[in-house]
Amino acid sequence: MRGHPELISSRRNPLVRQLRELHGGRGRREQALLLLEGTHLLQEVRRLGQVPHQLIATEAWQLAHPDLLAPAPHWPPWQPVTAEVLAAIATTEHPDGVVLTLAPPSAEGLEHTLLAVGAGEALLMVLDGLQDPGNLGTLLRTALAAGATAAWLAEGADPFQPKVLRASAGAVLELPIWRGSRPELLARLERAAAAGLQLVATLPPSSGARPYWELDWCRPTAVLLGNEGAGLAPELQAHAHARVTIPHREAVESLNVAVAAAPLLLERQRQRAQSKAAGR
Repeated sequence: MRGHPELISSRRNPLVRQLRELHGGRGRREQALLLLEGTHLLQEVRRLGQVPHQLIATEAWQLAHPDLLAPAPHWPPWQPVTAEVLAAIATTEHPDGVVLTLAPPSAEGLEHTLLAVGAGEALLMVLDGLQDPGNLGTLLRTALAAGATAAWLAEGADPFQPKVLRASAGAVLELPIWRGSRPELLARLERAAAAGLQLVATLPPSSGARPYWELDWCRPTAVLLGNEGAGLAPELQAHAHARVTIPHREAVESLNVAVAAAPLLLERQRQRAQSKAAGR
């Protein structure tokens, strides 16, 4: 029977340095681990049946969350630390008392989305060089809520950095995500189009694109969203079968990409509900 790990009270403990390295992409790649912070992400890991690599919490947090301390299959023992040590590990200014590490989701099987696009259920969110981690996390959460099949990312922010994980409220752990270069993305989109997917570019109202609600979103679809500053790259626009916009007042040049994505991604559900109500 395993004993309980001793309390770590020194910020110089090797564990602190190991986990702080997970703040950066290089550390995450070298250790093949993600750093998750906060009670909500722990709850999501448990709900999804995933197995953490390490569990670290303050004694105060453990006393306040006895339900989350219950053993789960293959979970490691809890490592108690002081509040000062946890603060040194976490990226947030006021951590709530718990962090954990987890192997990143496997990239295997993501190509299955290309094979399934003809089934009518595929809804891909394609992001071109998104830079802001908060925007990216919000977009991934919205995509999961809309029933997206997967998210494909061309460069931009790392979807597995701690800030994105928090902003996504755990959606990163559930939504299949692929990230690569823009040429790689273009090749994927060409294969998707050949398999029957409609590629939809999102543009500002000044582009003359048609209102998004005029498109048939019930078809297998990839919605292409551009960078916060430059918008959607011309080469991606050139591959699109349709161009849509969200009409709004001219007082605002364009909407925040995370805000704009919500009505676009949820339009499929609205159209399907409308069709069902009409008995079609």
